[in-house]
Amino acid sequence: MTTAKQKSRHQPAQALANDPAITDLPGYHERVFEIVRRIPEGRVMTYGQLAEILGEGYTPRTVGFVMHAAEDSVPWHRVINAQGACSTGRVLLPLDKQQRMLEAEGIAFNERRRCDLARYRWSPDETETADKQTEKQPSLFNI
Repeated sequence: MTTAKQKSRHQPAQALANDPAITDLPGYHERVFEIVRRIPEGRVMTYGQLAEILGEGYTPRTVGFVMHAAEDSVPWHRVINAQGACSTGRVLLPLDKQQRMLEAEGIAFNERRRCDLARYRWSPDETETADKQTEKQPSLFNI
């Protein structure tokens, strides 16, 4: 029997990411959900962006697979494709459900059903920067 570790030495990352032996590893889904839960209302991330952050063993396709299995506590609708469009039309009814959910959060889509990623894309780095800016400096006077 070949283990996931042994497979990683012999197969490219793309093949590994599509392998159920990898995607079913404990914590694989939760790592995706952890980041997606942090996406603020009115902002989006792309499948590829998530895959890049998560690293080896994750691809845009497997992130999409994981998002398809998301529970209600995960704002799955905030994850879109690299063109700024929703990719759930073939999986959800009604077909425009994801786009309507995002529009309800203030995200605008153009006539080609795409949003402006330069405006709406979110990065976890933004949270870290904002947290650092709001941290209070200790008082020198114990006030």
